Amino acid sequence: MTTPDVHAADEAPVFRLAYVPGVTPSKWVGIWAERRPEVPLELVALDVADCAEAVGEGRVHMAITRLPEALRYGDARQHHTIELYEESTVVVVPKDHVLTAGEEMTVADLADEQFLWPLDEPLTVPDRPGVAVEHRPETTGDAVELVAAGVGVLLVPQSLARLHHRKDLVYRPVIDAPTSAVGLLWPAPTTESADAFIGIVRGRKPTSSRGRTGEAPKRSAKEKAAAKRAAREAAGKIPGKSARRGSGRPKRR
Repeated sequence: MTTPDVHAADEAPVFRLAYVPGVTPSKWVGIWAERRPEVPLELVALDVADCAEAVGEGRVHMAITRLPEALRYGDARQHHTIELYEESTVVVVPKDHVLTAGEEMTVADLADEQFLWPLDEPLTVPDRPGVAVEHRPETTGDAVELVAAGVGVLLVPQSLARLHHRKDLVYRPVIDAPTSAVGLLWPAPTTESADAFIGIVRGRKPTSSRGRTGEAPKRSAKEKAAAKRAAREAAGKIPGKSARRGSGRPKRR
């Protein structure tokens, strides 16, 4: 079976959009359906570690993923990225843990804790606090289960703490911890469909001329100067011809 090449053509019958756990693209998908009903959007759930390879191999047209974490895995080949928003980092702990006494904390407050670092690494932490638990769970979901079992605590982007919420666990913001950014990853060159989706997430209006053909021709320097003078006359900043006719001394008879 041959994988469709999304790098070379923009006439694909569908627009395949990958997204990672914790990301909710439903609003953007709804706007896409309104603006481009002729091109169905197909959502593809992927882990962060699989996004670069999926983009590089042409299995998806674009991925909403965590950056720069996604680029540490696989080969995205020639690609582009845009950061959309930054996520707060939280520590997930058992409900009766002493850390729940505060509303927020710093990395220094976690110095004596046992930490779980899952292999899917949703968050890059160069200087890891506390002591690492020797066992590394496969996924963030597995790590959350171990937090509930009292094995250790876990640093994650807040959206993942919400996704894996349990009644016996709570999370608290860590105000000086490294953060993760959610962004777009897509292959180069940028296709028309990719540009359309970028416009949606950036709040571009449907009538925006960016990326469209048939834009208004550029005006000459003479036309620009005339338009500028007309605008200034309309604002009363310089006297126009009509103003000169009605001003000054009356004509002699």
